[in-house]
Amino acid sequence: MTATIDERATSTAPQFGYTLMSELRDPKALVAEAVRAEDAGFDFAVQSDHFHPWLESHGHSPFAWSVLGAVAQATDAMSLATMVTCPFGRYHPAIVAQAAATLAVLNDGRFTLGLGAGERLNEHVVGAGWPPIDVRHEQLAESIDVIRRLWSGRWVTYRGRHVTVEDARLFDLPDTPPDIYVGVSGPAGVQLALAEGTGICAIEPLAPLVQRYTDGGGAPARVWGQIPVSWDRDRDRARELARDRFRFGLPGWKVMSELPNIVNFEAATKDVTADQVAEQVPCGDDAGAVLRAVEAYVEAGFTNIALVQVGDDMDRFFDAWQRELAPELLRRRTGEPSGDGSRTAAGR
Repeated sequence: MTATIDERATSTAPQFGYTLMSELRDPKALVAEAVRAEDAGFDFAVQSDHFHPWLESHGHSPFAWSVLGAVAQATDAMSLATMVTCPFGRYHPAIVAQAAATLAVLNDGRFTLGLGAGERLNEHVVGAGWPPIDVRHEQLAESIDVIRRLWSGRWVTYRGRHVTVEDARLFDLPDTPPDIYVGVSGPAGVQLALAEGTGICAIEPLAPLVQRYTDGGGAPARVWGQIPVSWDRDRDRARELARDRFRFGLPGWKVMSELPNIVNFEAATKDVTADQVAEQVPCGDDAGAVLRAVEAYVEAGFTNIALVQVGDDMDRFFDAWQRELAPELLRRRTGEPSGDGSRTAAGR
């Protein structure tokens, strides 16, 4: 199913990726997971870029750029992306520009830089405070400006309202600068993406956001999204794992971006039930439920869709992707008549 980078930039046929959820695995396990994802036929891999995990049950949070560099060397043709990096706060945009350029060189240009306005959970650690969202959008816009200037290969001095760069130049650059997509959750984010980015990313299948983006001139081929899945043949276990590991998302983005630490997410989600999480996360080994979740994103206009397995049954998940899910999605993508896969997709 893997397409070339040029084909992916122009095609509106959905591409499917795998999320390396760094909060759940150690660095070596994440690299091994990426290799398995490529072997299973995923088109690309994305990785979360956090300093902290969301919950105590996660237990991990390695440095994303080190892991992605290792993945670039361990895989053969898979495209990579961050989902997403905040380029200010604990980072300086000049460092993000250098990290992304280096990774794009290592991965032969198959890298997309996903950027967002961040969460207090990760950015407060350097003691620089946590500004309101309108200021963070200004910081994000200036950061993208700095990153693009540095990717030109010229010497850069920049003095903005929020960002300063003094006499800097990058010496290792890919032949073509990476695309930049911007994480969005509302109209302000979409406007920022239209002005500064080349794509958008959202964590809900919100067709109005995609429509606002494409109506404003955004490229339909550069709309990214993510779907959590708790795959396990024991559905009750899958539901409990989904609650244990993915309940942090239920309070919504306005809450998620403001809570300062793991203990706050534990407190805010202690009363969330497995039933509530299962309404948002397909649980068990029902291929039809996963396909319906994917179709919701496709119908909303998403063209780059990453699945994140929050369960432990990795062998059966990758096997199901290779044998059931990917073939059925390919049939739908190419318009071919469905065979046995359609009966699987109908549910059990």
